[in-house]
Amino acid sequence: MTAATYQYVDLPDASVVTTRALLTARENITDTVAARAMMCIHGGAGFGKTLAVNTCLRALEPGEDVRKITFRARPTARAVCYELFTALDLAGEPPRHPSEFDRLLKTALAERPRTFLVDEAQWLNGEAFEYFRYLWDEPSTQLAIIFVGGAGCHTVLRREPMRSSRVFIWQQFTRLTPDEVLEVIPLFHPVWADADPEDITFADSHAAHGNFRVWAQLTAHTRTALARTGRPRVDQELLRWAFSRLA
Repeated sequence: MTAATYQYVDLPDASVVTTRALLTARENITDTVAARAMMCIHGGAGFGKTLAVNTCLRALEPGEDVRKITFRARPTARAVCYELFTALDLAGEPPRHPSEFDRLLKTALAERPRTFLVDEAQWLNGEAFEYFRYLWDEPSTQLAIIFVGGAGCHTVLRREPMRSSRVFIWQQFTRLTPDEVLEVIPLFHPVWADADPEDITFADSHAAHGNFRVWAQLTAHTRTALARTGRPRVDQELLRWAFSRLA
């Protein structure tokens, strides 16, 4: 489905840390897939949604057939059809008529159980969500769907009772709390393993603010600074230099 690592930047020695949010996602995703249901994971940018979901779904492979779809713009229902056609590796040319496309996809999705990871789902409008619901509602399809996206994903799904009532589990990702930062960040990368907790708190309060993506960026810059200065460990002067690159 995906590469073995899902870090925002190429960060040697970084580890996927088992946060409380990731543990919750693991349980929620496992239950959703077992029930052949739909779930929505939503939250702000950089809070670790995609990394957590990819990690959890990868653990289900190869026993589970997982297909990933990512949207970068607001797709029509027909565009969703084409993405599904590609994700399922279907042979031949995509059908031209909507009814033929529907039959083809339903037939393919009835062959065996599958799970779709729909990433960047905040780009989906009501029409696109409705098409996923339409396929999922078909009795013959054996489909689990994990929608992952920003706040817009949650808003659009909640807007229509017909769709929201079919979502099995909702999970919101939030910023790491200051206590979680002190627990998680030393495990995230060796740069922070022997850092003074006060320096980790300093970095979070001045730059990262509990955002895992920013922590990844900050770690990359801090690693560069340590290599260039030859300093053995993080200090606040070095961190201020790293902050300047994030401004």
